[in-house]
Amino acid sequence: MNYRLIEDVIELVRQFEIENKDTNNYEVSIEGFKNWILRNSGTVSHEPDWEGKENGRSAESVISTLLVHLNRYAKSYSKSAILGSDFSTQDDFIYLINLKAFGEMSKMDLIKKNVHEKPVGMQIINRLIHLGWIEQRESTTDKRSKVISITQKGLTALENQMNKIRTATTVVTGNLSENEKMELIRLLHKLDDFHQQIYEKNKKTEQLLDEALNTIMQ
Repeated sequence: MNYRLIEDVIELVRQFEIENKDTNNYEVSIEGFKNWILRNSGTVSHEPDWEGKENGRSAESVISTLLVHLNRYAKSYSKSAILGSDFSTQDDFIYLINLKAFGEMSKMDLIKKNVHEKPVGMQIINRLIHLGWIEQRESTTDKRSKVISITQKGLTALENQMNKIRTATTVVTGNLSENEKMELIRLLHKLDDFHQQIYEKNKKTEQLLDEALNTIMQ
């Protein structure tokens, strides 16, 4: 029996547990261990280059810019997907998809799920109500609020456009491999979780940057 190989595997497991103990980036399972191995297998052999790096442009600046660019690309594909339909923006069908997937909810819950400010979210909701794609009724648990749900007309409108919407979402992931998609999901979830906790505090605009910075420093 090759005891050296067993010792090497045990050492890898030990390193995995130590690193993951602080970050919790990976599920504590064979699948999580495999993903950690893939991430640390040396496939990213060197730091990537980027425009302006030689002049001191930071990695954070590049990431922020690329996220903005990707959002704009996604919006342009979504715009193409809803061309000729009664949908005004990608937010219209995202709101409908959330209601279809998660069922009825309060207006504010739907707005928060889409990380919108209240005035923007209410404008979208009112437009969808006007189209007859969603309906509202009084909450059975809180008479002061209303819950909204998708109507049959909304389901039909969504279904009529779903093929193009699915194409748009597929195109956004471009030429990424399945492993790269899974790694990107993990990283984006980590970022989303970080920013979500700040968003839920409803800080005023003038307090937002300081709150985010303090969260990073904790």
